[in-house]
Amino acid sequence: MKRGITGEYRITVVGGETVQAFIPKPLPPQPPLEFTPRRQRLLERATLALGRLDSISLLLPDPDIFLYAYVRREALLSSQIEGTQSSLSDLLLFELEEAPGAPMDDVVEVSNYVAALEHGLQRLAGGFPLSNRLIREMHAILLSRGRGSRKTPGAFRRTQNWIGGTRPGNAHFVPPPPDEVPRCMADLERFLNGENAPYPTLVNVALAHVQFETIHPFLDGNGRMGRLLIAFMLHHAGALQRPLLYLSLYFKQHREAYYRLLDLVRREGNWEAWLDFFLEGVEQTAQNAVETAQRLVRLFQEDARKIRQAGRRANTASRVFDALCERPILTLNEAKRRTGLSFPGATTGMEILVASGIAREITGKKRNRIFAYDRYLAILSEGTEPL
Repeated sequence: MKRGITGEYRITVVGGETVQAFIPKPLPPQPPLEFTPRRQRLLERATLALGRLDSISLLLPDPDIFLYAYVRREALLSSQIEGTQSSLSDLLLFELEEAPGAPMDDVVEVSNYVAALEHGLQRLAGGFPLSNRLIREMHAILLSRGRGSRKTPGAFRRTQNWIGGTRPGNAHFVPPPPDEVPRCMADLERFLNGENAPYPTLVNVALAHVQFETIHPFLDGNGRMGRLLIAFMLHHAGALQRPLLYLSLYFKQHREAYYRLLDLVRREGNWEAWLDFFLEGVEQTAQNAVETAQRLVRLFQEDARKIRQAGRRANTASRVFDALCERPILTLNEAKRRTGLSFPGATTGMEILVASGIAREITGKKRNRIFAYDRYLAILSEGTEPL
């Protein structure tokens, strides 16, 4: 439905230039969304796929292993949309304190993303509300190091920003003036917590994502925070026990459609076209996540059977293997710490994994060696090739 413009333009002067800044109307859209039979089926399929993803924890021997891996995969993909060129292996090496040679630039931003996400999860688990304060806390961590660290981390912007172009005067889109940001975000906070949120959770999440991206409340990091909010709203609403749905790969693969549909919402009020795109992404992403989890379970089971053939040393190798499943790039000292084995024991266990074709030493050194679980990393890295 074309409702017309979903906000109002305010003429403002930035850097001596006159620009039109867009101030969105509060959610929900008016008139209400249209739910055709096709759109209702999309919603039902997406909801069903989300339920299957939520139950995947019943299949996994340790759901936290999957969450650990998926959080880092999402951090990588979400940061790539903003232009970073890191790989999953770069991030895991960076997180190893014993790997000082890991690349520092882009991977710092990805690491910040992981830290921001984990902080948010801990706060929600402790009963803290999904609020602007939590969003600002996470943003402060997201921009704590690297590019953007001087752009007021953790604070709503007090100057005008813009999207596309080299300045507000030639920008593709100019978000609300800074004095409107607190009011716009207060309205969004109420919506995030169920006030005037009349639709099923997935629909409310789709609406909130667009609203956040339109407000663009920070000087930097808005895209990453907006994508984080999708997982957080679903988790906060109880649609997912663990925040396992991350749409960054879908958005990365359909970047042009993503930005075009955001523009359609703002200019024409066509929320339905965006909702269809979003629901298709949820269904596809949830299905892919379930399939990935099933592939990992099969991989772990297949490699565990190989280890049982190691005879009396199988128990030692199994303990190191469990540690490698938790952290697919590992030093011997870290393996020792995680398994409780002696250093010689951890070394023996890892050597069995190398001989079985499960692990691979990736430094070529005789000391301070680092080992990778290649097939595990290959599954996780699908779709994460730099843009």
